[in-house]
Amino acid sequence: MPGMSTQGFDFTCAIKAVCDDMARRLPALAHIDMSRVAVGFCQARKRVPHGLQASLTPLRFEGGARATVERGRRYTCQSILAPDGREYLYLLNFYLPRFLDHSLGEKLTTVIHELWHISPQFDGDLRRHEGRCYVHGPSQRDFDRSAAKLAGQWLAGDPPTTLYDFLRYDFRQLQARYGSVYGQRYPSPKLLPLADAS
Repeated sequence: MPGMSTQGFDFTCAIKAVCDDMARRLPALAHIDMSRVAVGFCQARKRVPHGLQASLTPLRFEGGARATVERGRRYTCQSILAPDGREYLYLLNFYLPRFLDHSLGEKLTTVIHELWHISPQFDGDLRRHEGRCYVHGPSQRDFDRSAAKLAGQWLAGDPPTTLYDFLRYDFRQLQARYGSVYGQRYPSPKLLPLADAS
């Protein structure tokens, strides 16, 4: 199983393998190259079921631009580098233990929900919907329903159960089974001011 080691369970390695398989099996996510997506985890402040379970942070601006203008100043986004030296285009974080303390179906839907935010151009920007609510479109309920449908399609494609078996456990069960749960952490990328061109 991806993520198993003598030191415990590497959650971020395991969940990245799930994301990679989803991108390969689902035509709607075929534009995603998980080697350019940093996958990490954050500690949820309170162990309650409600609240943020995962987040996708774009590392470029609208249209894949490297800089944007805010209040009259130009900014760029702090880079996060992959092991091969290339810049990641997205940062996908999961909030533990909260994310793991839901049903398998809810977890898979959350993963799809975040991956669906990735622009079809895979340029570091978000998928932008028409209108004011460009992140989720006019109805977040419809957005979530579409994510749940894609999660069902992925399961129907018969991915190896060893790939996602860990998602059948909640955080305490996973911890009891493997001794510890760990993974990659990334600092929140900052907006960096750019010097004005002379």
